[in-house]
Amino acid sequence: MIASVRGVVAAVSPDGAVIEVGGVGLAVQCAPGTLAGLRLGAEARLATSLIVREDSLTLYGFADDEEKQLFELLQTASGVGPRLAQAVLAVHSPETVRRAIATADTATLTRVPGIGKKGAERLVLELRDRIGPVVVGNDETAGVLVGAWQEQVRQGLIGLGWTASQAEQAVAAVAETVDGTTSPVPVLLKQAIRLLGKTR
Repeated sequence: MIASVRGVVAAVSPDGAVIEVGGVGLAVQCAPGTLAGLRLGAEARLATSLIVREDSLTLYGFADDEEKQLFELLQTASGVGPRLAQAVLAVHSPETVRRAIATADTATLTRVPGIGKKGAERLVLELRDRIGPVVVGNDETAGVLVGAWQEQVRQGLIGLGWTASQAEQAVAAVAETVDGTTSPVPVLLKQAIRLLGKTR
């Protein structure tokens, strides 16, 4: 595994760059945002992810480790390969992607070529619990952390005797009602319990 490369930028093209390391030129596929930070003849460091296929070895490069980690996380979702994951990062910043997944903002996700409404919903469903806390709001300093309440409510429901599947469904149903400011966890937990009570 090649985790990162550091060297002189020998060439830049619309979809990648060549980084010369120890006399060897490594072709690295990059999103436009990453390419914008590279300068011909200057030294650069890229976090990288090596994708191995039967007929190819492709090295993807990223401006930082956070972008790389998101690239790899996106590929754990059904139907998402490296090209689509890179397309996501070409359209949105990592923070925007994390926020869209955490808040089930499928409209933002569908702006990526290759992601339709069902694909966006699948990304939210499969990655929301693994995306981690995300800052939302008009600006980051005024925002609130989301992504944590879902797990707290889910654990609370399981602790009260509901199954993991029931807890997931209730959390998803409560998340759909959250619009703007997120209520305190105890309020959301009560809401989830009421929803589950109706199905018993």
